[in-house]
Amino acid sequence: MAAILAPEMQGLFSKLTLAEGDRTAAATELASAVRAGGIASLTTSGALAKLQAGVEDKDAAVREGTLLAMSATAEEVGRPAEPYLIPLLGAVLGALADKAAPVRAAALKAQASLEALLNPHGIAAVLPTLFEAMLAQKWQTNEGACKMLSALADRAPRQVALCLPEIVPKVTEAMGNARPAVATAAVEAMTKCMNVVGNRDIEVFIPILVNCLQTPSNVPDTIHKLASTTFVQTVEAPTLSIMVPLLVRGLRQDNTTAIKRKTAVIIENMAKLVDNPLDAVPFLPKLLPGLEKVANEVADPECRSVAQRAYKELNRVGNEGKTVPPKKKDAVAVAAALKELIAARQPAVSGDEVFGVTLAYVGTLCAALQDIRSFDFDEWNGAAAGAYLATFIPEADSEAVTRAYLARAVEEAEREAAAARVVDEDEGEELCNCEFSLAYGAKILLNNATMRLLRGHRYGLCGPNGVGKSTLMRAIANGQVDGFPPADELRTVYVEHDIQASLADLNVVDFVFADPLLHSGGLDVTREEIEAQLTSIGFTQEMLEMVITSLSGGWKMKLALARAMLMKADILLLDEPTNHLDTANVAWLEAYLTGLTTVTSIIVSHDSGFLDRVCSDIIHYANRKLKVYKGNLTAFVAAVPEAQSYYKLEATEQEWRLPEPGFLEGVKSKDKAILKMHNVSFQYPGRDAPTFTGATLQVSLSSRVACVGPNGAGKSTLIKVLTGETEPTDGGVWKHPNLRIAYVAQHAFHHIEQHLDKTANEYIQWRYAVGEDREALQKLYTEEGG
Repeated sequence: MAAILAPEMQGLFSKLTLAEGDRTAAATELASAVRAGGIASLTTSGALAKLQAGVEDKDAAVREGTLLAMSATAEEVGRPAEPYLIPLLGAVLGALADKAAPVRAAALKAQASLEALLNPHGIAAVLPTLFEAMLAQKWQTNEGACKMLSALADRAPRQVALCLPEIVPKVTEAMGNARPAVATAAVEAMTKCMNVVGNRDIEVFIPILVNCLQTPSNVPDTIHKLASTTFVQTVEAPTLSIMVPLLVRGLRQDNTTAIKRKTAVIIENMAKLVDNPLDAVPFLPKLLPGLEKVANEVADPECRSVAQRAYKELNRVGNEGKTVPPKKKDAVAVAAALKELIAARQPAVSGDEVFGVTLAYVGTLCAALQDIRSFDFDEWNGAAAGAYLATFIPEADSEAVTRAYLARAVEEAEREAAAARVVDEDEGEELCNCEFSLAYGAKILLNNATMRLLRGHRYGLCGPNGVGKSTLMRAIANGQVDGFPPADELRTVYVEHDIQASLADLNVVDFVFADPLLHSGGLDVTREEIEAQLTSIGFTQEMLEMVITSLSGGWKMKLALARAMLMKADILLLDEPTNHLDTANVAWLEAYLTGLTTVTSIIVSHDSGFLDRVCSDIIHYANRKLKVYKGNLTAFVAAVPEAQSYYKLEATEQEWRLPEPGFLEGVKSKDKAILKMHNVSFQYPGRDAPTFTGATLQVSLSSRVACVGPNGAGKSTLIKVLTGETEPTDGGVWKHPNLRIAYVAQHAFHHIEQHLDKTANEYIQWRYAVGEDREALQKLYTEEGG
């Protein structure tokens, strides 16, 4: 390869500026000479310096020839020329506004050649140049930069998405350009850039988001539409970059409390879906001041409360971001590591000044590949490192250096992933290891949460009220959790004591026998097996023959547990299993669960003592993730002190205030009887013996009465008779004529099972719409045979 000397290059450049002759042919001849002499000759011959100066020359012929030479060199030399020609992009974009038409045409051709030459992983390196051109004085330069960004979004969507936090503010400025051509090009660029985000929650809103950036008066309508959306996708920096400008404007809406409140709701919901806190950190200075102002200054207390929650959630993300390692790699550090590897093989080349330009560019490309977690050797060797290094060092050395650095990058990525992952070092048979998201209506409960279950472990599922513990259990039972083994691989049983109306008239044995799960999946349980199982846990022969609805709540729970035992479950899902159980039966349940060595249990319970004695692990709901802690509840609370509020009233931040009841009309003393029963007995139809007899008691306004006794003693029946829900067999019940009784039944749906299509608000309005309690009136009407 013969090096080109400066005099030879001078002659070739002279041909470019001749008034007569074909400048395109002269440009091709120059490019061929550079290719023949090697990429180093571009610098050593002075050609690069002439290209840099020629674009700014006063002579239009020189400017045109220089731009044609750039285009020809990019096309003829190809990738090895990229690190040297891409820095000239700014001058090429400036030439798009040249007064001479031939120069503008040559600039357009040079721009197209550089755009085609640019490695997709080098986009981050050219963005500052594009941003400067977008906001330059000449509108043709502005338009050219916007169009080039549009083309890059089509060519390299992943790389553009990673740069969106920098792109959106600059393109937003360009969208406000007075020149229609520039504004149109900027809108097109913004639309294409937003479409690379890949967040399905907001894809449908991209046109109105772009329009909103261009026309701020559309902010309220856009906020309204977004506020009614359920966000389930993980929120990353690209998503935030296109949402934050709108949210900032939403917080600044004067005299529009509803918009500020909805903006705060969107911010809170999106903050909860941020996986990597570093994605959100750059946006906090833009959002936190606005939220703080709304939280402190808006007159509406409900709006202030919502803003305070959003502010708290954003602060949490920001605090977590302080401990997370940087997401983007330092291109300078990458280049230094590559130089060290090259020096071990080719020490002379590693210190070469010309090679330094290529090495710095390769560092940028490799850093970009690490940022998007792409570790395919063929891509690194063919499109990032090897293709450029092989110009200066033997191909074998280039490939070896690429492999060595790639191995380092992979190892580093694995270390970072391991640090972010909750490590479960327990050994044993793995039943489940899945990642999934879970929503209930418009509320996101879990987002990309991981759940790993081992055989024989007893997991307590803990978290504040309303996070979705029972919903998760139900979703597992219904096969709605992505990645959870199906029923034909893993038998999962949800233990509940709800009774379907169609089965309410069956006796205990028939009720269990009617469960289809006992006759599928290889099971065919007989009535004899059912009777034996029920008898083993305390059911008498009389109880086996009883109608299922006549069982107390405690015995219904034991029945549900017995049914689960017969199903030979791999996993038991127990939702508040100690509800309605007396102390003896709680102790029995504890002994049963701790004795299961081949069955896994997931338990939701507010009985802290029960969890402490039974659980081997705790699964904690935290920031829409599931985190496993070894040990029982005491060990968990020691690790997460704030979890005390889940089980201790004095540890919670919530305050409960109940209204002080006043006197009844006609009752002057709180000690005067207002409700009483005398010598009352009650016997269920079909039963041989009464549930209770000779009950006598009275209640006054100052009474605080606990009704205690073993399961099946008749506690709930006694209360139903006292409140008028059930009529006594013998004896009398009296209540003050002005007394109103609020009855909270043992089973949550006791009154509302006929109103499941109503919201809580709608049900309350229906029940008391006429000024009387419709449930009580309906009961009275039924009793009178109406």
